[in-house]
Amino acid sequence: MSEDRLSFKEMCARFDVTPRTLRYYEYIELLDPEKEGRTRWYGPREVARLTLILRGRRFGFSLEEIRQWLLIYDERGSRAQMEAMIEMSDRQLAALEAQRAELDRAIADLQALRDEVAASLDKGA
Repeated sequence: MSEDRLSFKEMCARFDVTPRTLRYYEYIELLDPEKEGRTRWYGPREVARLTLILRGRRFGFSLEEIRQWLLIYDERGSRAQMEAMIEMSDRQLAALEAQRAELDRAIADLQALRDEVAASLDKGA
């Protein structure tokens, strides 16, 4: 293996992704490894892209949003990509805050119900 390239297996191990996931990201053109026959090699560009893809997924971005964001870099450069990231992040932060508020309400409601049931058991015992 070259110092600056990873094999398919090494890429899966380094990022803790399944072969199916890696193949899917290639299929939807998020990744474009070098191919030598049936062997795939991932250089620094693909390593960086997979890092960004996985980070984006962790933050709740869809694969299509990530694909569009990566295309901005390819078509218009890093400044446009950074501006798009700010816009996407603002939208996602608002969505995550709404989800957190909903989770907080659900937790409070479940806690209240649990406490009511526990209290009724204590009264009946």
